[in-house]
Amino acid sequence: MLILRGGRVVDPSRGLDEEADVVIEDGRIARVGRGAAEGLRGERVEVRDVTGCWVVPGLVDMHVHFREPGQEYKEDIASGLRAAAAGGFTQVCAMPNTTPVNDTRAITEAMVARGREVASAGGATRLHPFGAITKGLEGRDLTEMADLRDAGAIGVSDDGKCVMNAAVMRRALEYARTFDLVVSQHCEDHDLSAGALMHEGAVSTKLGLRGWPRVAEDVIVARDLLLAELTGARYHIAHLSSKVAVRLLREAKSRGIEVSAEVTPHHLTMTHESVLSYDTVCKVNPPLREEEDVEALREALRDGTIDVIATDHAPHSPLEKDCEFAAASPGMIGVETALPAMLELVRRGILTPLRLIEAMSTGPVKITRLEGGSLVVGARADVTVIDPEARWTVTKDALRSKSHNTPYLGREVVGRVRLTLVGGKTAHEIS
Repeated sequence: MLILRGGRVVDPSRGLDEEADVVIEDGRIARVGRGAAEGLRGERVEVRDVTGCWVVPGLVDMHVHFREPGQEYKEDIASGLRAAAAGGFTQVCAMPNTTPVNDTRAITEAMVARGREVASAGGATRLHPFGAITKGLEGRDLTEMADLRDAGAIGVSDDGKCVMNAAVMRRALEYARTFDLVVSQHCEDHDLSAGALMHEGAVSTKLGLRGWPRVAEDVIVARDLLLAELTGARYHIAHLSSKVAVRLLREAKSRGIEVSAEVTPHHLTMTHESVLSYDTVCKVNPPLREEEDVEALREALRDGTIDVIATDHAPHSPLEKDCEFAAASPGMIGVETALPAMLELVRRGILTPLRLIEAMSTGPVKITRLEGGSLVVGARADVTVIDPEARWTVTKDALRSKSHNTPYLGREVVGRVRLTLVGGKTAHEIS
């Protein structure tokens, strides 16, 4: 039996935000409340004082890239799960743009088996793959979604590439609905963004870099919302970045369309001005946009129009980042720095603690229909303990990820995960 004593329990699943004890027994939540641990004694009882910390349902990241199979030099499932646990995530959803692409039952099964193998060596974050929408991410022929689902896929996506053909996307939504799979779309009209290196605006003009206009995202969002309404499928917008797309999403939700959306920490905290020094770490897809986009994203996250925060953890080695801007691969790592970045929004009054944890735990669980996102009695003991005031410096040695492509490298941040429990077992802990 494990007792987490004296922490601030933040559980959006029941609107709870108060000091309380949490008692865990046999991998499940046994008791929650003030004085819940009173009278519990014995050799098998372990008590941990978490005074000053938040005790929250295990965080869930529904958008990561762990590069296995095919590019394990950047990240593999084992290192990715260690990094995720250090960031407080008890479950993660891996995108299919691996090498080869996760577009068959065999690859999905191999990824699931590798995740279980890592878990068998001790407490570990759970891995849930997304399968591809189309074979080879080529946007033409649909994958065998029934096989992907049976092998363990919790949804389908061609992330990194947009399904450009409207007829193919319609068929994908209809097919996915048959098997109750969520369809996550990378919204980018590749014709409108062809050759783009960053957001189209004053900074791209100043730097002489070809820009990616917002409309390249917006037109796909608009098209897909109409298709989602037509088909009744579960449609999810990956890494939303445009203020116009926010408006389209809000209108669609007001009409009852079954649509959800995610936003990344970097799109909530950074703008295209971060690229002024040609810093390749800040080259991401979709690109960092303008302050007005950031404000629109924050407001949409605050009022629930945007459902979840997802990191889009995209590890790259120096081979892909220490080069000229045009040649650099897009993406940054995020599972270990997401919490400190988002806690800054709480300190500034942009998000409440309940809304933050809802967006990083309860919300992703609702969309993916995974188990978790709650500290109610009887729930699986996926628990994250956060010290919101802990200061630490993001260094290569401090990171568990194989890659270090983060704008936080060398910076002091505030907020750190003290303990991550997966099914009651320790996946990560610092003293």
